[in-house]
Parts: sequence; C-alpha cells; structure tokens
Amino acid sequence: MDHGRSSDIVLERLNRLHPKIIDLELSRVQRLLAAVGHPERHLPPVVHVAGTNGKGSVIAYLRAILEAAGYRVHTYTSPHLVRFHERIRLGGKLIDEHALIALLEECEAANGGVPITFFEITTVAAFLAFTREPADIVLLETGLGGEFDATNVIDKPLASVLMPISFDHTQFLGDTLIKIAKAKAGIIKKGRPAIVSPQPDEAMAVFEAKAAELQAPMYRFGHEWHCDGDLKTALRFTDSRGPRIYPVPGLAGRHQFRNAGCAIATTAVLNGFTITDAHIAQGLRNVTWPARMQHLTKGPLVERLPNEKWELWLDGGHNAEAGEVIAAMLADWRAQDGKPAHLIFGMLNTKDPVAFLSQLAPHVEDMAAVAIPGDHASLSVEECVTAGASVGLLSQGYHSVEAALRAIVDAHDSGMAESRRILICGSLYLAGTVLAEND
Repeated sequence: MDHGRSSDIVLERLNRLHPKIIDLELSRVQRLLAAVGHPERHLPPVVHVAGTNGKGSVIAYLRAILEAAGYRVHTYTSPHLVRFHERIRLGGKLIDEHALIALLEECEAANGGVPITFFEITTVAAFLAFTREPADIVLLETGLGGEFDATNVIDKPLASVLMPISFDHTQFLGDTLIKIAKAKAGIIKKGRPAIVSPQPDEAMAVFEAKAAELQAPMYRFGHEWHCDGDLKTALRFTDSRGPRIYPVPGLAGRHQFRNAGCAIATTAVLNGFTITDAHIAQGLRNVTWPARMQHLTKGPLVERLPNEKWELWLDGGHNAEAGEVIAAMLADWRAQDGKPAHLIFGMLNTKDPVAFLSQLAPHVEDMAAVAIPGDHASLSVEECVTAGASVGLLSQGYHSVEAALRAIVDAHDSGMAESRRILICGSLYLAGTVLAEND
C-alpha cells in the first residue's frame, strides 16, 4: 500500500461531497460535529484568528512564543502549501499520515455521503485530532470570513484575534469593508477578549460595536497597545505594563512588527498561561512561516542563481494590501543595498492582479509571468502579462517558474559577480508549487 498517496486519495473523495468549494453556513458542520460526538466542546482552550492578511503569521508567532514557554500547542491553518498535513499540527508536529487517514475516513463514514464542503469535513477531522492528543492550547485560523466559517463553532474562546481587513473574497463576504468586517466580527464572543490589529476606520467601528454588544473586552492597536520598531535593531511594544524592547521579528518585512505585536498583545490576555518577556523574545527569534517573505537559500531553483550575491525570495501575498507591504519591503531593500529586483508572478483568477502589481511596479525592473501549475483557477500567462503591462511593468510570459528564473539570470548575468534579487509572488498556491519544486 502506498501510504504516501493514501491521504490524497481520501481527500480527493472528500472534495467531491459538495458541488461548491465554498458555501458559507454552519448547519452541515454542526450536523457532522454532532455525529462524531461534538469534539468542539472538548478542545483545549482556543485562540480564534480571523482577518484578511496576517492570520498565519500571528499564529506562527503565538506558537513560537507559547512553545518557548514550554506549552504544547495544536494549530489549524489553511491553505497548505505542499501537503495537506501542514494544516493540522499536533503538539508542534505535522499530523502523521496514518492518523490523518484514520480521521478522514472516520469523518467520511459519519457524514454518510451527504453534501458537505471539503473545508467543513476536514475541520471536523482537525477537531477530532485535537481532542485525542493532549495539548495546552489550540490556535485556530478561520478559513474564510468568520461568522459562517466552519471553525466558528467555538462558544467560549480564550481570545479572538482580528487581523487587518481588506478587500478579498468579495464574492462571498460582500463588496464593502463594512460587510467584510461584519463577517469577520462573527468570531467575537460574549465576554471574551478581542485583540484587534491595525484596521481601516470603518472596520474598527464594526468591531467596536460588536464587542460592545457582547461585552467583550477590546485590546486595539493604537489604543490599548502600540508596536513599532527598526528593521535593524529592535521591536518596541507598549501596553498597560509600559514599554518593552524585543528582538526584531524573525519573519521579514516591516509589516511583521505589527503581526508580532498582535501576538504579544494576545499573550497578555491568555488567562492561566505564564509567558515572560524572555519567552516572547525567544519566540520572535525562532518563528518560522513558509512563503511569507521567505528567503530561499538552498534547492534546485537557488542553484540556478549565478552566485551567492543573487537572492531568491518567495511570498504568497495575493491582494492589494499584501502588495502594499511587499512594496514597502522592496523599497527598504533598495534603500539598504541598491540591488535591482525582478518579479516572477502568478495569481488566481479570483484575485485582482492590477491592484496587487500596481504597488510593486515602481520598485522592480521587470516581471516574468507564469500560470500556477495544475490549477484551473489560475490566471493565464497572457492575462498576467497584460496586467503587468497595464501598470507599466516590462512583462514577458514563461511556461514555468524555472524557465522564468533562467531567463532572468540569462538576461542579467554579466559574469561580473553582479548582485540581484528575484521575488516569486502573487499566490500561496504558486508558492506551494515552488516549495515542492525546490525541495
């Protein structure tokens, strides 16, 4: 039996149980949870995270800090980059293949073949896993939205965390920031603390109204906590305890100061947990989170670079706000060392490539366009080239990331030990294929 493929086979069956990939309501997941014994009622304390950008990063910081403090942590995140197992971490380790197969087949049998989305049934499997392996805490990321997200069956989370809101998934969540914020605000629960990262004013107003209605204490960036820092020296954080200085976060980019700050603010409300400044410092240094401004330093793609002065980076950001933070990173890099930058870009056809690329265009020399391998929802190479050209980027299409990388190197390798920077970006799904290809 090929165990390497077994969970893939079960996952493919589960993917066919509902005609839609996304169908936001809670009745199906509640029915299946009841059928398997309500695991959502027996979880360790839960920190529930929603938002448009930064959810995975704040969970990565929280996990690193909590593990530095000696706690056993379960996490549930999505999407995965290379293997589904990445979504379910038990005590810090990816779920074992045999355990995953057993849980998926248990949920499949309990579901009885009736319609349920892939995310719903796999969320139930994750909850079962979390009840069967001991842990001190669960870090739980919403899939999409909040109020009707399959994860939103937790009545009394230890804390709810709201990351920055921007326009994404508008076909499901609404076409205004107020509508999107109302969906995300669904994870705020009665009397439970809500930690809020930087937000547009209209989104913050929605969260404040919801928290007031539910008598949920709020801890807002710019009010109850503040965070900034210098990319080279330190992170500065202030709350009711006063100002503190921590190491620069281990994830690259100016935006990661606020993601890290949100994690620090969250640790302050985790009743029953003892987390010191030393634990926070250690967590900030040790954090890892693939495809979030990840510097690729080894593998077949890196070996294509002419010399060690060339750099290859990978980021899965895919909306206008992500474009803004990537642009800030590119600007910081250029100010620091002057290296010219080039893009390799691919994106899903549900996203807005022009809104994303318009932010990056002033900071790069050109763009190589690719389609996301094996993804029917990818923008075509031609569509990517058109989007790049519309924002003034010199753009050309290629049949693969490897071909695009080779073309950039061939065009700019003068043999004079020149240094350049290449950023692969536009989609977490593209990032996943890159990580698999570069393994």
